[in-house]
Amino acid sequence: MARAGLTADRVTEAAAELADEVGFDSITVSALARRFGVADASLYSHVKNLQDLRTRVAVLAARELADRLSDATAGRSGKDSLTGFANAWRDFALTRPGRYQATQMPVGPDVVAASQGHQRIMSLTYAHLSAYGLPEPDLTDAIRLLRSTYQGFFELEASGGFQHARSLQASWTKILDALDSALRHWQVTDRPPGNDHESDH
Repeated sequence: MARAGLTADRVTEAAAELADEVGFDSITVSALARRFGVADASLYSHVKNLQDLRTRVAVLAARELADRLSDATAGRSGKDSLTGFANAWRDFALTRPGRYQATQMPVGPDVVAASQGHQRIMSLTYAHLSAYGLPEPDLTDAIRLLRSTYQGFFELEASGGFQHARSLQASWTKILDALDSALRHWQVTDRPPGNDHESDH
């Protein structure tokens, strides 16, 4: 590709594509420069360094994942919303593996504050569980349970870690049934004395 056509957005898109092909942790400025047919130095007019490039990919990936999660949960509640959210996240992890890895990269609070994708993922994560009526800190505990379950399943599935003949889809469906049941029968943490009438907002 011609050097004249390079922009920060094009470089970021190309880096995301490369991440899906070789893994997020394997993207380098040199590999990306070869893809464009330019010297490494040409890319530094658009990204500061490798960390900046990876952060840009993480922001891009978060935006794309947020769009999928939003579409999957729109107009749904309870188990339907839980299932839509989980299936959208799983599909993203399977079809966009490098981008999925990017969404797991820790980023600073300044990046999160400026990233609409990160903000929307957090909002959608809490919102899609609203029908279960969990107060804090139980809602955060529940989200950690879901995230741990999903991430473990995705990583094992992607690496071929499940060797049993049992259908992965069948297991996934049972897992979502179990999570829905756990959320519906959640034992709410006792609130400290004197907080019974305090607002949760």
